[in-house]
Amino acid sequence: MAKRLRGLLAVLAALAIAGPAQAEERGWVLEIGPAAEWALQGETPNYGGNLAVEKEVIERWLELELGMTALGTSGQGELSWDLLFKKPFTLSPTVEMMVGAGPELTKPLNGGWGRFSLEFAVDFMVWSADRVGWFVEPTFSVNPGTGETAFGATGGILLSF
Repeated sequence: MAKRLRGLLAVLAALAIAGPAQAEERGWVLEIGPAAEWALQGETPNYGGNLAVEKEVIERWLELELGMTALGTSGQGELSWDLLFKKPFTLSPTVEMMVGAGPELTKPLNGGWGRFSLEFAVDFMVWSADRVGWFVEPTFSVNPGTGETAFGATGGILLSF
């Protein structure tokens, strides 16, 4: 696990110091990276991975992101899916920020019912090459039925196609 993490950090460092990308229409964007979640009610943190795809559907106004996260702790795991509606902001030709919100459905892998939450996210993207970059996305989620809240974060590699 530590060896994989060191490899991922090396790739992210190489992307961060690579030459700047030209501003361009990126089409579909794939996000891949590690993920973590901390319940604010004192439960054990969850760690795992994230895979998401996003597309700008209204230029400079709306991006849609569909993501799946697999998290586990203490031998228990869960899958969650989210659909985020994001407002993009171009900070420079190589840096973007997005603010978004949307529904999240989480299902335990050991059976039981899933739970519905509302998720809020801030997404920072840095494009280091024409179609490659890296991102960091902190999130906050709240379950309207139970009031449970959690802070999460994911980050990793961006690939545009």
